[in-house]
Amino acid sequence: MAGIVVFFDFDKTIIDVDSDNWVVDELGATDLFNQLLPTMPWNSLIDRVMNELHTQGITIQDIEEVLKRVPIHPRIVPAIKSAYALGYDLRVISDANVFFIETILKHLGIRDCFSEINTNPGYVDKEGSLRILPYVDFQTSPHGCNLCPPNMCKGMIIERIQAILAKEGKKRMIYLGDGIGDFCPSLKLREGDFVMPRKDFPAWNLINKNRTLVKAAVHEWTDGEELERILLQLINTINIEESQLLSVEFCKFQTIPKAAHGALPQALPVPY
Repeated sequence: MAGIVVFFDFDKTIIDVDSDNWVVDELGATDLFNQLLPTMPWNSLIDRVMNELHTQGITIQDIEEVLKRVPIHPRIVPAIKSAYALGYDLRVISDANVFFIETILKHLGIRDCFSEINTNPGYVDKEGSLRILPYVDFQTSPHGCNLCPPNMCKGMIIERIQAILAKEGKKRMIYLGDGIGDFCPSLKLREGDFVMPRKDFPAWNLINKNRTLVKAAVHEWTDGEELERILLQLINTINIEESQLLSVEFCKFQTIPKAAHGALPQALPVPY
């Protein structure tokens, strides 16, 4: 089913916590984080805290070990592997960062299930400190969306991907998320698409308050077990619909018009 794209948020969707807060708390930097929080943007704050931890002797390996302990529901990995095995194009759209996400996905053995990770850049500098940058340089090139945080508009990412996929033929989308930043991309989905907001989380609340603005079918979930069940149900639904459509098209191509009074039958339509 190469015609289907499934988008996953990361924090509190694939994993059960916010990865930034998890690392900060586990490495003992909570007080510094809370002290600096009112003074700078989120990405700059995480970058600053990572640098401070480096000066205290915290290594990249220490950060990786913390990430490998991150809480995750036991049915999330099987759900992702099942969707991937069925040929779905899986992608991540997250306001975390690429270092955290890739470290966790590789540890879980599912990095190769995802064709693309859209998130904030992160890298280890020559001094061995983890650096975190914003996805969008909001100082020089603001994205202009008032629904999203200044460093990332997930709706713009969805629109970019929709434009690319449109050249390859019809694509249907499933979007899973929980946070405020997942509301904007939900508005970009079209009829025939599906959005799966986590129940009682900000995206779910915003979608329920603005149902008339959401064109995609809404299917809520509460935990990894429900996520797996609902996602695979939607996959099965799409498979059935696609199979029925192909069957109808096949029957059209196989129908030969009856010749009238010896006239030659009309040419069959040529499938493209």
